[in-house]
Amino acid sequence: MSPVDIANFFGTYTPRLDDKGRLFLPAKFRPRLDAGIVLTRGQENCIYGWTPESFNAFTDRVRNTPFTDKRSRNFLRMLFSGASAETPDKQGRISVPLVLREWARLDKDCVVVGAMDRVEIWDAERWNEFQTAQEQPFADMSEEIMPGIF
Repeated sequence: MSPVDIANFFGTYTPRLDDKGRLFLPAKFRPRLDAGIVLTRGQENCIYGWTPESFNAFTDRVRNTPFTDKRSRNFLRMLFSGASAETPDKQGRISVPLVLREWARLDKDCVVVGAMDRVEIWDAERWNEFQTAQEQPFADMSEEIMPGIF
């Protein structure tokens, strides 16, 4: 495995959700997720999947948000109330809890997207809609959005 494979999740995969709410993790992601995966509600109604280490680092950062700020409290409630730590079985499947399947409107056809330090799990139709809507903004991305990157 190259250093890039170890440090980041990337790529797009199309596993199916089975009748028991289980999802096969992409084979390329499994080595990093052997110890487990923390699933949470994600933006745009997808599911975020974090390694335990990445989730703990994220938790450490958000721990410093002021609990007196209502937006912060609401964000953290939504994120953590649906969180679930899962361990892949021997076939590389994880159970996706019902609350998260409902959040992401997952049915059978899913898309798993690598997003650097996390994976995202999408309903296939919603992913296609999102991707289509983002093609032009991505092509038009300017330096003002990501200064010094391009």
